[in-house]
Amino acid sequence: MKVVLENLTKVFPSRKKGGGEVTAVNNFSFEIPDGTLVGLLGPSGCGKSTTLYMISGLQKPSAGKIFFGEDDVTDLAPEKRGIGLVFQNYALYPHMTVKQNIMFPLQNQKVPKEEMLERTTEVAKLVQIDELLDRKPSELSGGQQQRVAIARALVKMPNVLLLDEPLSNLDARLRLQTREEIKRIQRETGITTIFVTHDQEEAMSISDRIIVMKLGVIQQIDRPQRVYESPVNLFVAKFLGTPPINVFHGRSEGGKVYIGEEKIMEVNIPDQELYIGVRPEGFIVDPNGCLTCHVRNIEVMGRDVSIVSETPASDNPIVRSIVDADVIDEKTVGDIKFSLKPNKVFLFNKETEERIYVEAEEKGE
Repeated sequence: MKVVLENLTKVFPSRKKGGGEVTAVNNFSFEIPDGTLVGLLGPSGCGKSTTLYMISGLQKPSAGKIFFGEDDVTDLAPEKRGIGLVFQNYALYPHMTVKQNIMFPLQNQKVPKEEMLERTTEVAKLVQIDELLDRKPSELSGGQQQRVAIARALVKMPNVLLLDEPLSNLDARLRLQTREEIKRIQRETGITTIFVTHDQEEAMSISDRIIVMKLGVIQQIDRPQRVYESPVNLFVAKFLGTPPINVFHGRSEGGKVYIGEEKIMEVNIPDQELYIGVRPEGFIVDPNGCLTCHVRNIEVMGRDVSIVSETPASDNPIVRSIVDADVIDEKTVGDIKFSLKPNKVFLFNKETEERIYVEAEEKGE
C-alpha cells in the first residue's frame, strides 16, 4: 500500500523557560510507493521518529494529511490503520512465551484460535524463530528478541510496517545480520516499510529510497547510492560516508577553483567563496597532482591504503584518503601530491551551503 504525506507538520510546546514552540517536523511531503522500503535518516532530533509516530497514529499532526492508498487516515486511531510497529526496545512481554507474544495482537482482534496458531507458525518461520516458540524473552539473544518483535508486527498482516531504530540495541555483528533479515522479510512479504535510523550505513544498505532529514526538514530524497554520489548540500555530503567527506575552504576565481593557492579544477561558475568536498576515494596519488598534503599516517587495509594527511586549507586539517595499496609505500613520510577525481569533488556555496552544479553535471556527463 502506498503512503502519501502531504505538508505534514508537528509543533511541540518548548520546554525552555519562557515557553514558545518547537517545530519537530516542518511541511513534510512525500509519496512512498507500494511495496518499497524507505529509510528515514538523520541525526538525533531531526524529526524522523516524530514523523513515524504521526504515520502510526501515536501522535497527531499539527497540520497536514496522511493517506494510506486513497484513504485519509490522518484522524484514524492507530489500531484502525492496519500498521505493524516495531519499537527500539522491542516491548516484549517477559511472562509470555514467544508464541504468546506473537499471538497477542490477534487475541485483541478476536481472531479464531486455529487461525491464530496458523498465522503465528507462518510468521515465525518467515523470521526464522519457529524453533523458539516455547521460550521466554529472557532466554533469547538480542537478535532473536528483535525477530519476535518483527513477527508480532507482521502477524497482523499490516498494510504498512514501521520500524523505529530497531537495530540500535544490537552489537555490530547482530546489526549486520538483522538488517539483512529485515530486507529479506520485506522483499518476501512486499509490505510497504518505513525504517527510522540515525545510522547511515544501515539506511544505505537496507533502503530502496532514503529521506535525509535535518531539523524537521527534508534535505534530499533518492536512491541511497544516488544520495551519496550526488548530495544536494553540504549537510547531506557530510552526513553520508565513512570515512567522512573531506571539506576544504576554497574559492572560484576567473573560471578556476582553488584550495589555498593550488588550482584544482576549471569550472564555469561566478567568482565566490566555496566549501569544496572531496570523498576519500576521490584522491589519486600523483607526483604532478594539484593538491599537496603532509602525510601523518598510512594504514594498509588489504588492497587499499588509508592515508591520513593534513593541509591548512580544510575545515578540519585532517585529510582522509583511500587509494590502491600498490601506488604508495606505507612508510611514506613528508608531503604527498594528489590529483582529484572530478565525480568525487563537490562545490558548495559558502553562505547557503547548497551544492553548485557545474556545466558537465547539469548535462549529465
